[in-house]
Amino acid sequence: MIRVERSLSRTFKEFIQSSKAGGIVLIVCTLVSLSIANSTFGPAYLHFWHQVVAGLSVEHWVNDALMAVFFLLIGLELKRELYNGELSDLRNAMLPMLAAAGGIAVPALIHFGFNGGTATQAGVGIPMATDIAFALGVLALLGSRVPASLKVFLTALAVMDDLGAIIVIALFYSTDLSFVYLLGAAAVFAALAAMNRLLRVAALLPYLLGGALMWFLMLKSGVHATIAGVLLAFAIPYSAKEDDEASPSHRLEHWLHKPVTFLILPVFALANTGIVIGADWATELMSANSLGIIAGLVLGKPIGIVLFSFAAVALKLCRLPLDLAWRHIAGAGLLGGIGFTMSIFITNLAFVGQAEVINASKMAILAASLAAGLLGFAWLKANGAPLAGDRDPDTMDYESGPAS
Repeated sequence: MIRVERSLSRTFKEFIQSSKAGGIVLIVCTLVSLSIANSTFGPAYLHFWHQVVAGLSVEHWVNDALMAVFFLLIGLELKRELYNGELSDLRNAMLPMLAAAGGIAVPALIHFGFNGGTATQAGVGIPMATDIAFALGVLALLGSRVPASLKVFLTALAVMDDLGAIIVIALFYSTDLSFVYLLGAAAVFAALAAMNRLLRVAALLPYLLGGALMWFLMLKSGVHATIAGVLLAFAIPYSAKEDDEASPSHRLEHWLHKPVTFLILPVFALANTGIVIGADWATELMSANSLGIIAGLVLGKPIGIVLFSFAAVALKLCRLPLDLAWRHIAGAGLLGGIGFTMSIFITNLAFVGQAEVINASKMAILAASLAAGLLGFAWLKANGAPLAGDRDPDTMDYESGPAS
């Protein structure tokens, strides 16, 4: 047996460390938003987010513009994973990729089982995605009591999970398509790619300016404007040398972490969790849509992640990292049920103009994410200890060679 030891990159360590603090900030902002929305200041607070500025409401500016920066960061992280991370080696990538596929498919099927053929069927995408910041924040609270490979596995899974959600948004939550604007956005992307591949432009400013234009064209096209953030990430030059300080992609990713974690996501939480909890809140949580969301996140995520992971290993498509056992994968599956950011984001797209359904959906997302986070934390605290003989917590250990 050959062991290949790979040190966790500095960027990854910074990401883990920021997730812990970022998760706390998100929780505080959510509690503040909920408190204000259900106080005497509630109507004024909700009105503020719906005020129109330069043609869009404040809430839309947050969800369409600020969140495009969040999607840019997601794209940069995905790009890094494909070049230098867990997804750079197909054999290692198979486990989180298939786990993510299960974590997308099973929750969607559960929601569809509750809502197929009804007015709330469009919410099928809500329980698909995992909130990276919260899930890794819970792992950060556990520290060295869980194996390092579990953090890497959950990161790769969540990134692939978000990629799946992005594809779903692009394909199924686009409305009133304008092919003229869409072709314009595609032309800008092609020009940015040519700047990278052919002209070897390394300065960030031309890419950011082109990205802003692509965002505007995407906004007008009917495809959700945040997709421009992901496309921009793949147009920016990247050095295959891990953590190359000169790489524009690495520099931008490093610079965006704190603004996204401590500004953009908290503002998103404030703008989108002003949920009015009425006297019939319990009834709303028992609706087919809410049950589909809760069951999809709390049950569907761990079932899908564990089931698809087990099938992948049983079929000898991949192996578990040497310091992980199935109890660790189960814990990751539970944490995968923390939907929050992406789930709320998809809710706004799925039920446009249906304020009551959106309100009830967000309440279900918060309840499910809280339950998934507590269950995942409790499970891993009791069962997440690294295997005997595990290596340093800042390294991850893999088996190499063909499956046997």
